[in-house]
Amino acid sequence: MSGPRINFDREGDVAFVRFNNPEAHNALTTDMWLGLRDAALRIAADSSIRAAVFRGVGGKAFVSGTDISGFTTFTSGADGIAYEHRIDECMAAVDAIPVTTFAVVDGWAVGGGLNIASACDFRLATPGARFGSPIGRTLGNCLSALSMARIGGAVSVGIAKRMVLLGEIITAQEMLDKGFLLKIVEPAAMDAEIAALTTRAAENAPLTTRASKETIRLMALGTLPDIEAIVEEVYGSADFRRGVENFLAKTKAVPNWTGS
Repeated sequence: MSGPRINFDREGDVAFVRFNNPEAHNALTTDMWLGLRDAALRIAADSSIRAAVFRGVGGKAFVSGTDISGFTTFTSGADGIAYEHRIDECMAAVDAIPVTTFAVVDGWAVGGGLNIASACDFRLATPGARFGSPIGRTLGNCLSALSMARIGGAVSVGIAKRMVLLGEIITAQEMLDKGFLLKIVEPAAMDAEIAALTTRAAENAPLTTRASKETIRLMALGTLPDIEAIVEEVYGSADFRRGVENFLAKTKAVPNWTGS
């Protein structure tokens, strides 16, 4: 596929950011993560933008996580620390967007997709959408403190534990019942629903929106522990290398983790 894999468009005072890697269920390459960061910074710098919508292309996934092939170049835990720093940098730009943000989830929102959806102010999903972060059953890696705080704050600690410690994939209906989703919308009605919500959000006083969002961000994410030693241990482990190999080989069985 030619062309950019992070598409940025404007419709009046609303920005649309689309993840465009459908053949890989919109898994994010390094360039796509950086493209997400740049799109977020672009929105933040343009005072004429009053709302932003994040959405996947193809109808099967919002974002299915990071492109795992990039992990094959890792040789030590330091590579994992550098990776998580890069993700934190990109996600922090999404956190800092001063206008109301919406995630539209059609299909899978797992791993990085769950992280991005959690950073948005509101989330809408189609009935078949699914959410999770089953890293303990697939790759054997871990999340940064910032990512864990963002996801746990959005989905609740209990749901986050089910996703990470049990590897559960959660349905759209349960995520609606738990308050993570604003609405479940049939695919044919989604565009109209988004148009109505972004119009309403754009009518809000921009300084009120900016101040409210920044206050909430600082309350939720302002002070976090330093867990670099934990991240280094996990990404430097033989288990992580085994998880990446099994994932890329499309092995369906859970790897034989050794804890080292």
